[in-house]
Amino acid sequence: MIVRDARALIASEIRDLLKVADRPEITSFAGGVPDPSLFPLGDFRAVYSDLMADEAAGRRSLQYSISEGLPALRQWIVDDLASSGAVRSVDNILITCGAQQGLDMLARLLLEPGREIVVEKPSYLGAMQAFSMRRPTYVGVNMDEDGPVVAELEAAFKGGARVAYLAPDFQNPTGRSYSLERRLAVLEIARQHGAVILEDAAYSRLIYDGDALPSLLALDETHGDQNAGTVIQLGTFSKTLVPALRIGWLCAPRPVIERLVLMKQAGDLHVSTINQEVALRAARKLFPAHLGILRDAYRTKRDTMLAALDEFMPDSVTYTRPEGGMFIWLTLPENIDSRQLLEQALVDAQVAFVPGQAFFCDQSGRNTARLSFATEKLDRIRAGIERLALLIRRVHNQ
Repeated sequence: MIVRDARALIASEIRDLLKVADRPEITSFAGGVPDPSLFPLGDFRAVYSDLMADEAAGRRSLQYSISEGLPALRQWIVDDLASSGAVRSVDNILITCGAQQGLDMLARLLLEPGREIVVEKPSYLGAMQAFSMRRPTYVGVNMDEDGPVVAELEAAFKGGARVAYLAPDFQNPTGRSYSLERRLAVLEIARQHGAVILEDAAYSRLIYDGDALPSLLALDETHGDQNAGTVIQLGTFSKTLVPALRIGWLCAPRPVIERLVLMKQAGDLHVSTINQEVALRAARKLFPAHLGILRDAYRTKRDTMLAALDEFMPDSVTYTRPEGGMFIWLTLPENIDSRQLLEQALVDAQVAFVPGQAFFCDQSGRNTARLSFATEKLDRIRAGIERLALLIRRVHNQ
């Protein structure tokens, strides 16, 4: 009785790992989730209290709302985008239940069985889960230090692909970012072939080194035309405020938003009104100061993990040095299968990570792994990397 689209779904290794990694004795580099100790609990307590103390606003927040999302929240997002060079209007914004719902809606809007979609190798597993429900054909494009390999991306578009899912800033899972030159090249190639780019900007505000580069959305100049654009950007408050609000958004040309609104009406009507109101008030209250707190804390964690990797990992292991985000990507010796390594690591080293193969559309990358530095304490990061490195040395030499 289960239809083919539903049978295409596969379990998330990350979500399954969280069940194991939650054990206190396990040092977890697995889940890509924010550090709960950084949640501004007191500020949220005040936001909720102030909202409920205002009778008119409190009653509005408990009522149904419009499918597009609260106008004031959408305007805040427009203003925030404009501060980084992406000029759009509220008519280009749709509030979603986290960025993940945005991925699901775009998959249902743009994909169908057999239609090609370009993804990075590796790419975000949660996106491929959303896309797989539509049974597309994946076209994997390899990455170098500057972004997608241009020749491969151009070949994919020449071959007929018209949708590409890309993460230019601190990508999940590798932590890599595109250079400015590569961003411009990617955008130009997409324009030449009439393709649409789905830009995942979930980690773009978590920058620790250097200056932020313009997003693909900002580079996609529309000259004030709300109906134009090559880029659809997915954003979220999950990494910068708190995940539980489940507030994300899509920024897209108005004809796309209009279609997505109809889908929203047929699905869940709208995102929780009170959560939208709280997100708006919290963003007004906390930004940009809270972003500074997050950046300082995560920068220190990243530096601690990189220092431990430099000290303990054998030369046969290479890893990325991200300028932001939450992840470091390991490439292990060819004779090590990271899934098998994880089984041993949980027992022998009491360390959890995510095997890299899950992030490849073609199931390659068996000797790769994703480490998240976001949630563990500094001393546990160092000790966990030391134990993992000892295990890798032992396995490599067997």
